Amino acid sequence: MSDMAETIARQVDLPVDFAVRKHRSLWTDAWQRLISLNTARLGMVIIGVLLLVAVLAPIVHHYDPKTDSSLRDRLKPPSREHILGTDNLGRDVVVRLVHGARYSLVVGIVSVGIGLIIGGILGMLAGFAGGAVENIIMRCMDIILAFPAMLLAIAIVAVRGPGLNNTMVAVGVVFIPIFARLARSMVLSAKEQEYITAATCAGVTRLRILFRHILPNILSPIIVQSTLGLGSAILWAAGLGFLGLGQQPPKPEWGAMLSDCYKFLAKGAWWVIIPPGVAIMLSVLGFNLLGDGLRDALDPRLAR
Repeated sequence: MSDMAETIARQVDLPVDFAVRKHRSLWTDAWQRLISLNTARLGMVIIGVLLLVAVLAPIVHHYDPKTDSSLRDRLKPPSREHILGTDNLGRDVVVRLVHGARYSLVVGIVSVGIGLIIGGILGMLAGFAGGAVENIIMRCMDIILAFPAMLLAIAIVAVRGPGLNNTMVAVGVVFIPIFARLARSMVLSAKEQEYITAATCAGVTRLRILFRHILPNILSPIIVQSTLGLGSAILWAAGLGFLGLGQQPPKPEWGAMLSDCYKFLAKGAWWVIIPPGVAIMLSVLGFNLLGDGLRDALDPRLAR
């Protein structure tokens, strides 16, 4: 097959690799472009390490937050026994940091999932149905967008009560209009294409057109937005945890770790505040780098 592709390429005066690429799937081409980007590879390494830590930490080390503290060892600086020192209750910072990664990832995945499923379906229906359905759905999305994202999340958690589940719901609600507007704009663009007109003339049902023909062609920007949203969700969850509205003590959570120990920074205990802050920064950075790489890899205009 490759020999025939090379022959065709020479006959029409095209680069050989151009003709060979035509025999690969679009997703294979996108993957090749993704792994060729240095920033995307760095993002995948960061996310891979985060996933390994979150998955393997409970298996390697059993953590009981109720018996973790030791007041005799409070605010100990980094040492062989405690690599990153201990916090104000004598708890090992590394242990809490590692086990806290699970909660940040769970919040990010579930929150983005809520926004993607609800917002994506509503946006697709609005863009495809049009008329009164579109007006009702999008005006509801405009009402949600009228509130600042963090203030809306704080209000939802304040009404429902603090906790991890309510944090995921609050951040998920914030994401709903983002995915709804994105899905609607992509559907409006896709349904004007000729292949949709041909499917309509062939008697294909509207529901099948929406999910069989339009949905696969609007997945690229939705995947990119979902990846970028994971970083934002982790950041917002940490913000709610810092305010005492996220995961409740004594369970470890990066935002709560910052809230518990920031006051000790003035006493020189830098090890209680910098590690969770760096963990949040690296997590958000990893998902943002991967999202930027996916945007470049999935954009057909960048294909060569």
